[in-house]
Amino acid sequence: RSGMEKLIAMLAAIEGIEDLTLTTNGYLLASKAKALKEAGLERVTVSLDSLDDEVFGQMNGRGFDVKKVLNGIEKAREVGLYPIKVNTVVQRGVNEHTVVDLLRYFKGTGVIVRLIEYMDVGNINGWKLDQVVPSAEVLQWINAEMPLEPVDKNYLGEVADRYKYLDGSGEIGFISSVTEAFCSDCTRARLSTDGKLYTCLFAGDGRDLRGPMRAMASDADLKALITDVWGQRTDRYSEIRESMTDSSQRKVEMYQIGG
Repeated sequence: RSGMEKLIAMLAAIEGIEDLTLTTNGYLLASKAKALKEAGLERVTVSLDSLDDEVFGQMNGRGFDVKKVLNGIEKAREVGLYPIKVNTVVQRGVNEHTVVDLLRYFKGTGVIVRLIEYMDVGNINGWKLDQVVPSAEVLQWINAEMPLEPVDKNYLGEVADRYKYLDGSGEIGFISSVTEAFCSDCTRARLSTDGKLYTCLFAGDGRDLRGPMRAMASDADLKALITDVWGQRTDRYSEIRESMTDSSQRKVEMYQIGG
């Protein structure tokens, strides 16, 4: 989005903001990293599902090449957008054979790769359960070549299970919302592009905040509204996913609310 640096600067200036990060496909990161850092961005997460150009192009749906994304990651390191995380969705029959090579590439660089089970986010990705590669299976593949040991989570509600290489050359993470749902520990809410508050990545609708804000609601009113929404949340889609996959339930699209 044009003007992203201005938005970052406005967010960075808000009192109480403790962490400011951007999740990106990385395609423009090399040209934007310095300006984003200067505007107040602290770190980045880059989506990269494979180092194989053909596989990567198939998964991103736009034919993007890997080199441009890798250049963006390197530039982010140079300007101090750190720590850098790489999100890799693992899909059976598509990219699982490239996972170990991707991990080997980033091993020892300080970049943290997070391997994500293929999820049924939104309504258009054609998700099927048999396309999911359980994190436990991927862990076995990696451990056979690059031994790992588990690491404690950084904070309550962290979605990734952390592991570090036994040789001390870095860490990786697993996000396993399909096979090991973490709904009961979830602490995340999301604000959509049209000003709605969503309490679940798989929610069908959210609570409108833009309307009250434009009607000059006070900060106290908005805080009460948000607190009420969170206090009444009953979301546990990942825990009941198997019974929901054949339903007609509509879910918000990822591009509207981010990851």
